Amino acid sequence: MTDQVNIHTHDGVGHISLNRPKALHALTLDMCHAMSAALSKWANDDAIEAVVLDHAEGRGFCAGGDINLLRHSALNDGGESGRKFFHDEYQLNHQMFEYDKPIVAFMDGITMGGGVGIALPCKYRVATENTRFAMPETGIGLFPDVGGGWHLSRLGGRLGQFLALTGARLDGAECLWAGIATHYLPSEKLAEAKARIIEHPERIGGILSDLSVTPPEARIAGNAERIKKHFASDRYEDILASLEMDDIEWAAKELATLRTKSPQTCKVALRQLATSAKLDDFADNMRMEYRIASRVLTRPDFAEGVRAVIVDKTNDPEWDPPTPEGVSEELLDSIFAPLPEGEEWKPL
Repeated sequence: MTDQVNIHTHDGVGHISLNRPKALHALTLDMCHAMSAALSKWANDDAIEAVVLDHAEGRGFCAGGDINLLRHSALNDGGESGRKFFHDEYQLNHQMFEYDKPIVAFMDGITMGGGVGIALPCKYRVATENTRFAMPETGIGLFPDVGGGWHLSRLGGRLGQFLALTGARLDGAECLWAGIATHYLPSEKLAEAKARIIEHPERIGGILSDLSVTPPEARIAGNAERIKKHFASDRYEDILASLEMDDIEWAAKELATLRTKSPQTCKVALRQLATSAKLDDFADNMRMEYRIASRVLTRPDFAEGVRAVIVDKTNDPEWDPPTPEGVSEELLDSIFAPLPEGEEWKPL
């Protein structure tokens, strides 16, 4: 067991509380294993009716996965330990997606990357005024994984493509508007919500509805038509060209944002979402994302992106290839290709 996750039961409710405050509760392999083991145990325990997922002290719900481990792996062991992390993290994502008992995720704070991967499979997803949701992977040469292909491609209005490419952050009100969250509660009501769920795990939906408030206006709603128009294509060059043709400030700002992202990752994300939209089994999505992750981990952009954005904080990554035009269909085909026999991702 690990002290990075607090795992308890209260009467009929299992409780998983992420406890790595200095890293905004970013997931380590040990945390994934501890969560997975608890969920497996509770799945077969008739006394447990529901699961609550939240975080202990600190600002984050969960800021992502263990990026430093992944970069170390890319630079030092040919990606072996990084692939192990992805494999088991994706098993947890899939386990949660298929889980028979309702899970309530309290996304109170930063919910990014790996945090999105454990929140979005949950039946109930509670946003607050503190929620900051994003899939910022294109900025570090990674891609919106942990089931991001599945979840983002199903948002509608091309919002998922916009979030995947730009890494835009949504607040709690915007998460509710987009359907990413199922409920919006003021953070001061969370303790009451959890206490009432422990008392009546069979009435979660009613309890959350009862404590919900009307959120502030969702700012992104004002740009919904622009997003739908400019991010309509699955060809990255088309999206850039569409933004270039528009002389409003919003388009210029989004174009400038995209110019900072890894062209390889942006093209990978568009193909990932287009492929996922056609799938009807979450396991097939995770198999695809594991293939991508296994390849992208050791391509130049990931180690370089983490260096520029997270390690040196110089924000000057030198992407390879440096332009969208340089990212060929052949390169994408090689990133998405099946893995050798015995290396493919498998569910728990």
